[in-house]
Amino acid sequence: MTVLAPPAPPAIRSPEPVAERPAPAPGIALVGAALCVLAALLLGFAANLTIVGHLQHARDQRTAYDDLRAELAMGTAPVGQTTFDGKPLEAGAPMALLRIPALGLKQVVFEGTTSGVLRSGPGHRRDTPFPGQAGTSQILGRAWGYGGPFNDVARLPVGAVIKVTTGQSTAEYRVTGIRRDGDPLPAVLGTNKGRLTLVTATGWAYTPSGVVRVDADLVSETQPSPPRPRRAGWIDAAEKPLGTESGAWMSVYLWSQALLAAALLTVWTHRRWGRWQTWITAVPVLTALGVAASGAATCLLPNLL
Repeated sequence: MTVLAPPAPPAIRSPEPVAERPAPAPGIALVGAALCVLAALLLGFAANLTIVGHLQHARDQRTAYDDLRAELAMGTAPVGQTTFDGKPLEAGAPMALLRIPALGLKQVVFEGTTSGVLRSGPGHRRDTPFPGQAGTSQILGRAWGYGGPFNDVARLPVGAVIKVTTGQSTAEYRVTGIRRDGDPLPAVLGTNKGRLTLVTATGWAYTPSGVVRVDADLVSETQPSPPRPRRAGWIDAAEKPLGTESGAWMSVYLWSQALLAAALLTVWTHRRWGRWQTWITAVPVLTALGVAASGAATCLLPNLL
């Protein structure tokens, strides 16, 4: 009888060594960081001038409306260049409520007309009288970005009503005409007469090429003008139509440095940690810093954009 030998066990093959992926060269890492910064800035810039900017404008308007309503109720709303307790009225303080029934427009007006102030809503040019007082008061507003509150003001017909509520009263104006660059100036105001001029940009969307002005004469009772420590013309170029804030460069620089550091950290963690873990963590941080940096950069753009 033949006895069969048991089959030999299969040979155990040793696992083949897994080749490690070589680390990217420093130059490639820097290129990746630069692309991250560029993408975050471009996305943040577009967001600030559209969705994020409109949301910020709506939030600032709600907050300012509550503050102004409380001041009006307490009798502490500003009526001139100083507050009720004699302090200089700061730029960005809510000072009036603008209503244009023909456009369905209702906006809180802030003191000052820099690009940063006009992100929250229309702004009162600080070297002009308050609405309702004698003289020509000017209110500037954006045409497209940050809610674009003045996008349609150039379509106002002659005779349209404009109402502005301040700490003194509600002033009523009636539109007398629309002016563009080169058009003749309106007639000189008589004694104790008032005028309101709404100012915004004209041109294609987000590409301002000029300024359009809507003139409206005061038809309600003229309110007394408090003493004005600063006379007409004292504001700098940043507060004039289509002005930009050159001082915003420092904020842009600091936010950009933070964004660059986050991008470099993202590239480093991508090499050490893994692709998906890195991007899940890094994308929210890069997006937030990109929005902040580009938001600061929008102050370098014309204030009526």
